[in-house]
Amino acid sequence: MKREVACRVCHGNMKRCRLAICPYLDRVRSWFTERADLRATNVFGASPPGAFVGSWGYPRVLAGPLVPPVADEDTSILDATESWLRFDLPQLLRFRLTLVRGKAARRVTEAMTPDPILSTVQEGAMASEPVDTEMWLERTPALVSPFNVRAPPSGPSAEIRKVDLAENPRVPRRVDAAVGDTDLRATDAVVDLYDHGIPQSQITRILSVGLLGTRDGRRLVPTEWSITAVDDLLGKRLLDEVRGRPWIPDCEVYSATGVANTVAILLFPQAFMFEGLEAWNLSTSPTPVHDHEFAHGRTTYPDEIAGAYHATKLPVLEHLAARGREAGAIVCMEVYDDWVPLGVWRYRELARAALGRPASRFATLDEAEAELGRRLRLPLANWWRASVLRAYLRGQRKITEFG
Repeated sequence: MKREVACRVCHGNMKRCRLAICPYLDRVRSWFTERADLRATNVFGASPPGAFVGSWGYPRVLAGPLVPPVADEDTSILDATESWLRFDLPQLLRFRLTLVRGKAARRVTEAMTPDPILSTVQEGAMASEPVDTEMWLERTPALVSPFNVRAPPSGPSAEIRKVDLAENPRVPRRVDAAVGDTDLRATDAVVDLYDHGIPQSQITRILSVGLLGTRDGRRLVPTEWSITAVDDLLGKRLLDEVRGRPWIPDCEVYSATGVANTVAILLFPQAFMFEGLEAWNLSTSPTPVHDHEFAHGRTTYPDEIAGAYHATKLPVLEHLAARGREAGAIVCMEVYDDWVPLGVWRYRELARAALGRPASRFATLDEAEAELGRRLRLPLANWWRASVLRAYLRGQRKITEFG
């Protein structure tokens, strides 16, 4: 089941989405309306760099650059999800809506033999710093359904006629080597770039525009898919490091709140197992949706919470690998009423922020659960109604009952 954007007005229906009625854009509507430069057919500016590949119509998708009509400024923050938690929601919306999106319909296999437009998009995507970019659009760009469950929103869009880079992009040597190695599998390339300090947002962008993998295996990857793919690939690699390490001695609780969300994490002494639970519309006292895995792992996609699963699992594994420890984890994610759909990056970065703080440690699971409950708005009983791992830890059912 694919979770759609939970908008009370359009309910995720692109044909019904309009700037004038979108509740998520209330705080920036007047600002956007006054930005005439976002409705020009010729756009020149410093791309953060940014690129977007859509999923609609796959395997024929819409791919193109993200270019703000802003020059002579550092625009890198516009696509740097790792640095966004320090900004408020209106500022983040302004960041993303400033990015004009050019769209070119291409088959995903064209990544291997790109035409001039796609080749320029790929070249710009490799950069580690903003790249002056000029693009010409077929019509006035329009803001239509900018929100997506997993990927950050983008600004107005239109079909692209031409795009040029006005300067040579600054490409890290490791990125250049990975892109040039057509014998290197995409999985290995992603891990290698991560190990050498390339930001995850850049790795995701390079994978999305079809620059990683073996010669005959390179494909355009929809941006929302590439986000989850990178989270998953890196998580699998880190899990290999964590398996067999000494268990943590106590239960530990961590949390962080930001951008109208809270992520609260319970670690407990066990072989690695993981559960992500997500709650929306808290005023209705919901039972959270959830996905989980026991120590033997999982081989199916987490349909209930989708990309949020891997986006929070990765920081937990990063944390454990850095400590040389193994533990089980239950992650609770709350979405508040003033939330704006910005993508799953917020869960990843909130989890990283939480795990970067000192732990609250407890000798018993009861004490740890009580502390976890104090950090969440939804009553703990609601979370435990849904939680498979908590039921397992409490011995209510045998592990074999969960498959």
